[in-house]
Amino acid sequence: MENSRELCGLVIVNKEEGITSQGVVSRVKRIFGVKKAGHTGTLDPLATGVLPVLIGRGVKASEFMLTADKHYGATLLLGVTTDTEDVTGTVLSECEVSLSEDVVLEAISGFVGEIMQTPPMYSALKVGGQKLCDLARRGETVEREARPVTVYSIDAKRINEREYYLDVVCSKGTYIRTLCADIGKALGVGGTMKTLTRLSASGYPIDEARTLTELENMTPDERESLVIPIEDVFGKYESVTLGDFFARLARAGQEIYLHKIKKSFEVGTVLRIADSNGFFAVGEVREFEDGLAIKPIRQF
Repeated sequence: MENSRELCGLVIVNKEEGITSQGVVSRVKRIFGVKKAGHTGTLDPLATGVLPVLIGRGVKASEFMLTADKHYGATLLLGVTTDTEDVTGTVLSECEVSLSEDVVLEAISGFVGEIMQTPPMYSALKVGGQKLCDLARRGETVEREARPVTVYSIDAKRINEREYYLDVVCSKGTYIRTLCADIGKALGVGGTMKTLTRLSASGYPIDEARTLTELENMTPDERESLVIPIEDVFGKYESVTLGDFFARLARAGQEIYLHKIKKSFEVGTVLRIADSNGFFAVGEVREFEDGLAIKPIRQF
């Protein structure tokens, strides 16, 4: 291990094509010499781009990052459908495409807003405790409920008659593969995803990301300088600093009553909790019998 103390924080990886997200996590653990690491949203082996990886105690922050919006760049290939909804799958149908650019762009614009998506069988989503992709590889298909996702914007540009580049900003849980397939279906010719790059995730853009090769070629100090402190993950939340007595209670998981620390927050407010040594936990304001209090929910 290159550090006498285990690092804790966030590393922004620029994932390359051909490696799984879990494969990235395994190499990050080895590169940084940490025992624990975890990504904050799967990218398929075909996909490239931003993959935030939490290391050390930072893995406790994953649930807070999984809810963040995403920004993607993708290539839609019309006239082809596959079982995986991308070009790595088995081709199910092919046809000629002779659609005007205006018709295609109008169809694409119809997918902006809140839409219903049925998760693909080839996905990491679990049904009945099993990953859909594992079931699909065994030739099994199960019913999946369509669920609402939000596409905030799609900027589409024609590459050629069969291919369009899509710049998509969307909510968590949105499958770009499924978006491509659904656009193709709406146009009556079928569609599949040819390429995918995650341009940003959790507010971290691709120009701040480093490839695994780049990380491996750095000195330990250079690598450590890229680890984002875990407190920064919670930068959008207000901070509350506790005195020694209340900090000890919070570290023990006890609720901290607002009237005792002379603070006022609404129920449901998420807060960064700090003491004289700095940030150490995330808490949420909840209602108790004796009034509103901050309940520590994650200790770092």
